[in-house]
Amino acid sequence: MEHRNLKMFPILTTERLTLRQLLDSYVQEIFLLRSNTLINKYLDRQPSKTLKDALGFIENIKNNSLTYWAITRKENEKLVGTICLFDVSEEQKKCEIGYELLREYQGKGIMTEAANKIIKYSNQTLGLKTIDAYTHKDNESSINFIKKLKFKRMDSVDETNSKLILFRLNISNKNK
Repeated sequence: MEHRNLKMFPILTTERLTLRQLLDSYVQEIFLLRSNTLINKYLDRQPSKTLKDALGFIENIKNNSLTYWAITRKENEKLVGTICLFDVSEEQKKCEIGYELLREYQGKGIMTEAANKIIKYSNQTLGLKTIDAYTHKDNESSINFIKKLKFKRMDSVDETNSKLILFRLNISNKNK
């Protein structure tokens, strides 16, 4: 596969959403996402304790990732969540997906809309064929969401965390 030199951050749009690069002005929303105990209940990460922590996270992402999007509403550009592709392997044509949404925007189809756009982008633009998603065995809303996107539960167990379930989407045969 040819080497892709992506200098510009890819801005993606859907009917209701704009997926864009994180901005420093999103610090309050990123703080809420990364400090809310319900959102972080099943995530193995250090929660943000201060706005400075959240800003540091934003700066790190801006400097190091072209596949970590802020999910914003078109009408007001307010950040409502994030979605990312990570552990991207051009050789194996696969990656992992991660996502989070502020509580007041959950259950409105926003993440489904964003994820479908990212899945299409990962296949059509990045040439990826497989997307993995790990979710905690007790996180029913995430399991239901990932199944809705047609990810299939795999039998393999995460050796570092036995509470995680692997779901996989093979997009090589899909016309997305």
